Amino acid sequence: MTEPAIEVKPVITANRRMLVVHAHPDDETIGTGATMAKYAASGAHVTLVTCTLGEEGEVLVPELSHLAADMDDSLGQHRISELSDAMAILGVTDFRFLGNPGKYRDSGMMGVPSNQREDCFWRADLLAAATDLCAIIREVRPQVVITYDDFGGYGHPDHIQAHRVTHYAIALAECASFRSDLGPAWSPNKVYWTAFSKSVMAQGIQKLKEAGDTSEFALMDPDDLPFVIEDALITTVIDGSEFTESKYQALAAHKTQVTTDSGFFALSNNLGFEVFGEEHFRLARGNAPKPGSVETDLFAGIGIAGIGLES
Repeated sequence: MTEPAIEVKPVITANRRMLVVHAHPDDETIGTGATMAKYAASGAHVTLVTCTLGEEGEVLVPELSHLAADMDDSLGQHRISELSDAMAILGVTDFRFLGNPGKYRDSGMMGVPSNQREDCFWRADLLAAATDLCAIIREVRPQVVITYDDFGGYGHPDHIQAHRVTHYAIALAECASFRSDLGPAWSPNKVYWTAFSKSVMAQGIQKLKEAGDTSEFALMDPDDLPFVIEDALITTVIDGSEFTESKYQALAAHKTQVTTDSGFFALSNNLGFEVFGEEHFRLARGNAPKPGSVETDLFAGIGIAGIGLES
């Protein structure tokens, strides 16, 4: 009997390698779009892993309303094409879904029926999901990993789960005795959590008000935004101003989910390019910058080869 052929994946030879883990299509552009575009353009290998297809998202395009979870339930497949379009705009060629497309379903928010489904990401077996990501870590061998903080940025179950899975996967990837069939052990040098600066959001809200925007977001107090953090906690600021137009176009590619006419995403149009041109991070692993200073390069302070943990 002939044994099935083993897939031989090409070795990634780029000196700088970055792994970005997000929960749903569009999350990657909102929080890290300019950063991904900047590093991809500079020759770094940028790998995006999206954990779900975002099946429970609200459909903002009336003619596509039939895709919604309570109708045809085909939004997830549609969002694959939106993600592909967005990544083409950002110049990211290596983007994948955790396990395989649709293996882990969008959980929706806490307490809703979709959050009770056995196949949703929130209820996924943590070891199984982390093993799926461990295989990617050992293949890509990233020096830098980016995901959410332990609150998932604003408390979404899938964001929290992405944080858990990422950190568990890193621990598994570092363990030489765990699943040698997944490749040699590997330890990233640095881990970052995405962040939104309170002062930058306050600046953006003020600009919206000055422009006459009367949406709910424009009228909010920055202190009431659950996803912003104090500037003192931000360790790293990436200047992606050169790629803000690309970020805006990539946001627009997620057309079932994003409208840039008003509200939060109006910050990304011509009114607020300077607001969305910078992206902020918290260093969760690695040598912190000196007190009173911030990093401006995610690869700062590390050797280009990274850390291998061969068994």
